[in-house]
Amino acid sequence: MRCLLVPGAGGQAWYWHRLVPLLPGAAAVELPAGDPNAGLAAYADAIVSAAGPDPGPVTVVAQSMGGLSAPLVCDRLDVRELVLLNAMIPRPGETGHQWWTATRLAEEMIEEMDPLRHFFHDVPEDVTQEALAAGEPAQTDRPFDEPWPLPAWPEVPTRVLTGSDDRFFPPAFQRRVARERLGLEVELVPGGHLAALSRPTELAAALLRTVQT
Repeated sequence: MRCLLVPGAGGQAWYWHRLVPLLPGAAAVELPAGDPNAGLAAYADAIVSAAGPDPGPVTVVAQSMGGLSAPLVCDRLDVRELVLLNAMIPRPGETGHQWWTATRLAEEMIEEMDPLRHFFHDVPEDVTQEALAAGEPAQTDRPFDEPWPLPAWPEVPTRVLTGSDDRFFPPAFQRRVARERLGLEVELVPGGHLAALSRPTELAAALLRTVQT
């Protein structure tokens, strides 16, 4: 079984470049994040396209904002497991913008967001410099403006992986949201919000515990 790796805001397949070599057959998805006309349906199309013409059984791994689009492909691909990695967990009819208030993250963030402190604090210096040199990837508001279209969470086995040092979506926050919205407990993995960049080996080991390669 292969993994489809769905990135968060900015939609860059590059986010997964340290993890892909550790997961045989894995495919990193590039989302149309800079296209102002691309909504959640277009993101789902990109995921399906990345799977290829005859993908067979897949595990779909969604990081951060990827939690909005990854569940939308569960009726289009043979998804055996959905893995949420520091991911947003939406409710039916809720927009991405509403999620911040509904989950109370907006009121729990007591300090202004700083990319180096909240995202890159545990990422190797050379990888951080490569990301900064490329510049912040574009991300339009379109997918955040759209109500989440599914009537319920897909009937697919779901795991919630939480970075033990995530400063953007702290573990206590992720644990509460996973319980409230999916009735699931989280599995702590080493690293922060960008765990695929900071701790790819440990993340690969966590994924391979259930992925049949």
